[in-house]
Amino acid sequence: MRVLIGVACAVVLAAVVLDTVPGAAPLDGDACGRLSTLAVPKASITLARAVEAGGFTPPDGDAPRGARSLPAFCRVAATLRPSADSDIKIEVWMPASGWNGKYQAVGNGAFSGSIAYPALMTALGRGYAASSTDTGHTGNTASFAAGHPEKVVDFGWRAVHEMSVVSKAIVSAYYSDAPKRSYWTGCSAGGRQALKEAQRFPADFDGIVAGAPGLDWTGRASQAVRIDKALEQAGARLTAAQAQRVHRAVLDACDANDGVKDGVIDNPPTCKFDPGVLQCKGSGGDASCLTAAQVATVRAIYTPMTNAKTRREIAGLAPGSELGWTDRGWTASARATGLDQFRFLVFNDPAWQVAMFEGDRDATRAEEMDRDTINALDPNLKPFVERGGKMIQYHGWSDPQISPLASTQYYSRVIEKTGGRSAVDQAYRLFMVPGMGHCGGGNGVNTFDMLAALEQWVEHGQAPERIVASHATEGRVDRTRPLCPYPQVAVYNGSGSTDAAESFACR
Repeated sequence: MRVLIGVACAVVLAAVVLDTVPGAAPLDGDACGRLSTLAVPKASITLARAVEAGGFTPPDGDAPRGARSLPAFCRVAATLRPSADSDIKIEVWMPASGWNGKYQAVGNGAFSGSIAYPALMTALGRGYAASSTDTGHTGNTASFAAGHPEKVVDFGWRAVHEMSVVSKAIVSAYYSDAPKRSYWTGCSAGGRQALKEAQRFPADFDGIVAGAPGLDWTGRASQAVRIDKALEQAGARLTAAQAQRVHRAVLDACDANDGVKDGVIDNPPTCKFDPGVLQCKGSGGDASCLTAAQVATVRAIYTPMTNAKTRREIAGLAPGSELGWTDRGWTASARATGLDQFRFLVFNDPAWQVAMFEGDRDATRAEEMDRDTINALDPNLKPFVERGGKMIQYHGWSDPQISPLASTQYYSRVIEKTGGRSAVDQAYRLFMVPGMGHCGGGNGVNTFDMLAALEQWVEHGQAPERIVASHATEGRVDRTRPLCPYPQVAVYNGSGSTDAAESFACR
């Protein structure tokens, strides 16, 4: 059953009509200020203020790097309380002029309990009315979950749904015109939120961008903790130099598999690499070789786990991710969120330690206790597809924080559940990005505009057959390459520069 909460908010707020021209933004602060009197069921408007064009400093005083001048906008803050224990903060930003007629919600990261101001700035700069939520708590740990099951629901899915309902109504009240289209954009935890919206609330958004989604939230937590426990063994950790040596060996084994030797593995699942080739002949490891214990570490990082009851595979990292490894295996963020998951959401014991982790058994327990609250594993996208929604998911093949194999596994399950690839391709496409790390970075192409491609699909019916991405060094673009709808890959045509997108075709 799909839970529909907050509909009353939409009805009440949409009924508030300001004295403005439909579709045109009010230019005076009074129009924005009057939003403070809106009556919102189980919520309250806490701020409604016109912001002049120029720079914007978030309430915490931490202005994003590279922040540019913003256009004038109406800033509305609200607190939503859909349950007795809910305390969900949201902000809605609306351009004072030049509104593109559309609404964009932006996602969060990790256990983030804060408004995503940089993402709001980007959306506003593109002419969108936009909103963000703190997901119902403050801070970036899961300590909020202990003894607060309703706050867990807020974090898992309710906060973003309630935000979308109330935000669209506020936008409609301000402009006296409802948004023509509604979009979601997010990466990492924001990608998880994206999939959760498509699964639970298929009518919330016309288009969704889901980047590097933490859809197997409990599985990623289990993998990160499993590796961290293994690294407590004497001599099991790799130095940064050794991780780089493993990466070079992976490239030696698999870089040329796609016909182009460019320092990037285009299709890691086809890479057959045995870290045993790096084992030292003697007893000690250095930057050029690995001990037997370190070889075991590398194998463990690539190895999947298994849900002991459902037999569902929980992916390890892919070959090519080595430059993002730390001396604790997966990234520090992955380890921290994994530790929090077991301390506060599985065992309710702040003193729980990694040494207490019991492999597949605890991974299974974590998934069962989640009860589809934070995990976004439901492959049934039929309601979203049938409504006409469009979704672009992307994931870097070299992601060291959230396994890219979780994305390809999910895509395959959606194909099976929703009626075959031809049906799914009309609404949902996955783009894997060779050489890209977590939500960006890496040796491969890592800069692209998924939202522009999504807009063309939603608004003009032009499905993305390829999306050109670029890589830059010191601000200069030195490579372009097409990203292809999975399971297609970019294949070199045999002539032209291997650093130019036009030399490749999707096959």
